[in-house]
Amino acid sequence: MSVPPLLDLFVELCALPSPSGRERAVADRVGAYLTGLGLAWAEDDAATRLGGDAGNLYCRLPATNGGGGTPLFLCAHTDTVPPEGPIEPVVGEDGIVRNAAGTILGSDNKAALAVMLDAVRRVLEEGRPHAGIELVFTAQEEVSLRGAEAFDHTRLHARTGFVYDQGGPIGEIVLGSPHGRLLDFRFHGEAAHAGMYPEDGRSAIAAAARAIADFRLGRIDEETSANVGRIEGGTARNVVPERCSFSAEVRSHDERKAIELVREMLETAAFAATLGECELETEVRSSFPGYRFRESDPPVQLAAEALRRAGFEPSYVLSGGGADANVFNARGLACVNLANGMLDIHTPDERIAVADLEAMVEVTLALVDCARERAL
Repeated sequence: MSVPPLLDLFVELCALPSPSGRERAVADRVGAYLTGLGLAWAEDDAATRLGGDAGNLYCRLPATNGGGGTPLFLCAHTDTVPPEGPIEPVVGEDGIVRNAAGTILGSDNKAALAVMLDAVRRVLEEGRPHAGIELVFTAQEEVSLRGAEAFDHTRLHARTGFVYDQGGPIGEIVLGSPHGRLLDFRFHGEAAHAGMYPEDGRSAIAAAARAIADFRLGRIDEETSANVGRIEGGTARNVVPERCSFSAEVRSHDERKAIELVREMLETAAFAATLGECELETEVRSSFPGYRFRESDPPVQLAAEALRRAGFEPSYVLSGGGADANVFNARGLACVNLANGMLDIHTPDERIAVADLEAMVEVTLALVDCARERAL
């Protein structure tokens, strides 16, 4: 099988729609690429367990240098947020890849897929020595990191890993990610004809609206945010709505703040339900666990050294989003998230420069070289 160049591979992957739970075509393409490199790989049973059509893929390249240095794992996810239309990747004269069809491009996270695959191709073709490389391609990352949660991390020999899942300029190293909480609210009122007997009804929508109006939403402080993302309810225009439900989330780099804000929202919703004479059901669950690195931590220093070797000055940021790194860090594996040049992800303006794709291959090879030279 001929191995396509980096850009061709990236464009091919982007053109394959892969919303969470329907990643089969991308998983198959990744598997075919690995097979074409002569590598053995395996797919777990996450598809069955998560109700999707593809599981997590795993591939291991044993060390070539007798066991010295630091083995690495590299992780990218095969899904995207749902596209709102066709995906037609085009490369402009400015060297930027965009979608010509008015929806997402899918560089999140297909840029990382293409880069990691191409870097491994280079390692093999150049006979590049390494301390061990493992590849993990997860499903359903965009829906609360479900694929990474389902992955058996005990398969990994490496204790240090990297994901490229931060929109921003190459050089940014994510030192921390917030703790996430998901909240679901269900208001139950009483239906009645809205024109003939409105006084007999109890509006679940009105009670829910009061609760949402009283929530503190958006940027709460430099560490904390909250959002209501979906709402639905009612049965007809002329019926006092007997039901209304909405979904919200809370994120904070300080877990105590997240817990306190969740408590505040639950109390606010309960008060609104009481005023509206409605019943309320609530559910709170963890979205993803947060983590925090220091600049002096060895995996961060490894990333910084690799970036410098590739010609980039490292900088350090905190992320407002979650990534598979959250799951690996919670399980005792040091996993650092690196920005890879993606811009305006999850929007119709999503784009990435061809030069950044090529540069991230060099960053990956520098990570492999640096890890071979040092033991963490």
